[in-house]
Amino acid sequence: MTAALLESSLTSLPLIARGKVRENYAVGTDRILMVASDRLSAFDVIMGEPIPGKGALLTQMALFWFKQLDGIVPNHLTGDDPLSVVTEGEKVQVRERSMLVKRLKPLPVEAVVRGYLAGSGWAEYQKNGEVCGVKLPAGLNNASKLPEPIFTPATKAEMGDHDENISFDKMVELIGADLATRIRDISIALYRRAADFALSKGIIIADTKFEFGLDADGTLTLMDEVLTPDSSRYWPVESYAEGINPPSYDKQFVRDWLEQATVDGKPWGKVAPAPALPADVIAKTLAKYQEALARLTQ
Repeated sequence: MTAALLESSLTSLPLIARGKVRENYAVGTDRILMVASDRLSAFDVIMGEPIPGKGALLTQMALFWFKQLDGIVPNHLTGDDPLSVVTEGEKVQVRERSMLVKRLKPLPVEAVVRGYLAGSGWAEYQKNGEVCGVKLPAGLNNASKLPEPIFTPATKAEMGDHDENISFDKMVELIGADLATRIRDISIALYRRAADFALSKGIIIADTKFEFGLDADGTLTLMDEVLTPDSSRYWPVESYAEGINPPSYDKQFVRDWLEQATVDGKPWGKVAPAPALPADVIAKTLAKYQEALARLTQ
């Protein structure tokens, strides 16, 4: 495995944006090189220590899922080799951790689909029996499987801010009824196919988020990462149980550690800078990502 990449620094291409995990570089006017670093964010704060090889694992998983989801909606992949657009000396930063994609107009919502009650959804359900305006049956528990997958959109946050759950009606206000309805229906179809496949491999996908954009012709296109442990809640079937937070393949392991972490003797307030991750937490987090990819692709 190559050395950990905390941040890419390509000089042969213009930098468009630096996100929590990825750097996007312009390739002409119609393509983007997305480079997945080994950074890890939790509670919308970027950790100071990288997870070596995480960017490559995320990229391999995203490419795997794009193939599995083929035929439901166009995606942003161009099929071009990312190594073909950088200099020889920059290839080490790009190899296995990059996608060369179409440049799209991103839509300002995140398409969240939940098949199980967890996280912020569980917290909201306990208050009012709903999640993002979707009324749910009474008597559900933490980690309960929902009768049907539900669509619970969110607004995209700026770097360092938290995404905000919104109702479908609010999504309609933001992007229009036709587009909102298409995204909802496509997202649920994507989730159903992915969840059924993952279950056959012993993994429950409790929830996930998709992002969409429009190409130059106005075609709705699936973009960014898909169904990685960074954008999804993965639970191993064998340790799943209602009423608890099941052990997970995603970064919940880091979140749980951070919930107990202290800074200067006080609980960490979930603002930067984050507490330094111990070596064993880094190693166990990487092992979770590796195991998830191995189980899905075996």
